[in-house]
Amino acid sequence: MKHNLLFTLIGICLFSTSYAQSGKVSGVVRDQHDILPYATVILVGTDIGTSTDARGKFQLEKIPVGKYTLAVSSVGFQNYNQPIEIITGKDLSLDVVLTESKLNLNEVVVTGTRTAKRRVNTPVIVNLMDSKELDRVVATNLSEGLRFQPGLRVETDCQTCNYTQLRMNGLQGGYSQILINGRPIFSPLTGLYGMEQIPANMIERIEVVRGGVSALYGSSAIGGTVNVITKIPDRNDYSITNTFQSIDGKAADNILSGNGTLINEEENAGATFFVNNRTRQAFDANGDNFSEAPELKNTSFGTNLFYLPTENQKFSISLSSINEYRFGGEMVEKPAHLAQQSEERTHNVFMGSLDYQVNFNENKNSLIFYYGGQKTDRQHYTGIIPDGGQELDDFLANPPYGVSDVVTHQGGFQMNNRFDEFLGGNAVLTIGAEYVHDKVYDEIEAYNYLINQTTRNIGTFVQHDWDVSAKLNLLAGFRLDKHNLMDQTVFSPRLSLLYKLQPTAQIRLGWGTGFRAPQAFDTDLHIAFAGGGISRISLSDDLKEERSNSLTASFNYDKATEHFIAGFTLEGFYTNLKDAFFLSPLGTDAFGERFEKRNGEGATVRGVTLEARANFDYIFEIDAGYTLQSSLFTSPVENIEGLASKREFLRTPNSYGYATLTYTPVKNWSLSGNLVYTGTMELAHFGGQNTGNTEDRYYTSPTFTELGIRIGHTVDLPKIKTGLEFFGGIKNVFDAYQNDFDFGKNRDSNYVYGPSLPRTFFFGLKVKSN
Repeated sequence: MKHNLLFTLIGICLFSTSYAQSGKVSGVVRDQHDILPYATVILVGTDIGTSTDARGKFQLEKIPVGKYTLAVSSVGFQNYNQPIEIITGKDLSLDVVLTESKLNLNEVVVTGTRTAKRRVNTPVIVNLMDSKELDRVVATNLSEGLRFQPGLRVETDCQTCNYTQLRMNGLQGGYSQILINGRPIFSPLTGLYGMEQIPANMIERIEVVRGGVSALYGSSAIGGTVNVITKIPDRNDYSITNTFQSIDGKAADNILSGNGTLINEEENAGATFFVNNRTRQAFDANGDNFSEAPELKNTSFGTNLFYLPTENQKFSISLSSINEYRFGGEMVEKPAHLAQQSEERTHNVFMGSLDYQVNFNENKNSLIFYYGGQKTDRQHYTGIIPDGGQELDDFLANPPYGVSDVVTHQGGFQMNNRFDEFLGGNAVLTIGAEYVHDKVYDEIEAYNYLINQTTRNIGTFVQHDWDVSAKLNLLAGFRLDKHNLMDQTVFSPRLSLLYKLQPTAQIRLGWGTGFRAPQAFDTDLHIAFAGGGISRISLSDDLKEERSNSLTASFNYDKATEHFIAGFTLEGFYTNLKDAFFLSPLGTDAFGERFEKRNGEGATVRGVTLEARANFDYIFEIDAGYTLQSSLFTSPVENIEGLASKREFLRTPNSYGYATLTYTPVKNWSLSGNLVYTGTMELAHFGGQNTGNTEDRYYTSPTFTELGIRIGHTVDLPKIKTGLEFFGGIKNVFDAYQNDFDFGKNRDSNYVYGPSLPRTFFFGLKVKSN
């Protein structure tokens, strides 16, 4: 008994001594934006470790005295290591700040839920492209940048004016909504040329959400949403870049751009400015003196400003002005109406937005009021000069010049309420309402052509974003839209689920409905050339809205170690369209071909997209995406009178993809490559005299693979805190370009496919602050 008591006393003493010679480490893990929940915290070489809680806090106890390395890791961030020393009787409190990795896996995004949320925690996939990536792929505008996103395809749709269209998950442009700073001010007319008019140096980043999001953004968000977020003032800096491009040695293209940012000492106010000037000569691919790429003169400038009157309030203003002159067709120095065939466009576009946000109740609640607007004035000409006689005299007496006046307004409010405790988890409830007014007036008096379309939509939306647990998120919401061109209020529900199998792997499921109002969109406003005349689109008198049901499912996996991050995403998508819009040929009139937009029986789009990404020690980076899909009408539709009806969507390849690669062996050198693949697609062609293609027929295009290379070297000038980057390279290295364009004035201008430009050499200089 005495021996047992003695051993017990010795054990207590040893335990007390051991406990007294230990310590505790606690702290918070965050990045530059916010706290980081569920980050891994360990002491290297021991079995002591934990994870941060929902508020980013961690605590390690009973650590024996000594020296250690504290390691913190989280998917999407660079690994963090810090030497620490445990001293008897002294606890450590740390504030750990992680740096985002180049894969941006944990970037804060807003488009998928209309609230700021980290990518790994969003129940819908949000893809990102920032200004650095736009530089690496040598994108001069929004259109060229969007080609390097999974599930997206940008196509050139007119041989004369070269307007571009975005296809997302197999659906054409009118099914995808483009936002500027979260506001749908990209009007139907802007959808024709706007993607080329927005310069790359205006863009801070692009957020892409594929799949139906009408529950958040209303009409035209059936295929998905592209949110262009303009430059944000965050620190004092500047840059000036000049890029010169030689298009197949035949046409010159020069882009001069500048950016500057100013922040005050209190850091409660700032402004960023951009300016861009582009001058491009017309390019003729087949030697007929008619351009395949039009002459461009574009000058754009704008600013973003913010002011924080208090810690809990923020004003944001964005303003931009775009002036563009575009001329395509016969390459002559004459007025547009004296060219054999031509399109001339002069756009003056002004866009702006104003946001006011106030946070209260310890930042659990926020209220946002916002307004966005756009005004476009356009003078334009579209015409083919007659061969002679009275027809020529009538034409010269009243040439087909036109005017466009487009005004878009959007205003609304949004309230967010965060619940720290909600049925065992936490949640954010979002409610809001908005009003969108869009007026399009477009007239060419000589053709008796007039679109005078005014749309008004009042929408209200509700969303409940519930983190059921650390692994499970459930998002539910709906939107009610009352559109002036529709008799009934549209109810658009949405459900999404995120399940984290582990911190590096997530499963997402989503369902939503959507609609497109019975109005003219994008390509409906385009006048094309065909068979020696012009083709126009009108709307059926009994046109009704198009409805959709969309399903998505995805698996996402990313593995991070000390020296590399790699991962992939596999996504399946399915969209069923009810009363799907299609163009029915009506025959010809005195001016040319006519089409009517009607409701069909329906259509189905389905497919799968695979994304892959890797970053090896920030030296070697790869990003790629590939889509296989099909787009079919329920019943065949007629495309050209006399040709067989088809179920297939025209101009829609069933396979397409991209890849980008960046190699940075040392700090001041970089090498990047990019690739865009376009599979075969079916097109309808109108024949014309002396064009080289005189028959009306269907045509299956070949596949195209564009390869681009860029190399850059930076010279640092530390005395003046400036860097000089010299860069150059080749776009479309192997000249994969269409080789069967129509000739002359009677050409079918819609018969264009493949890359927008042939082999192009470029070089430039960037001066930037360090």
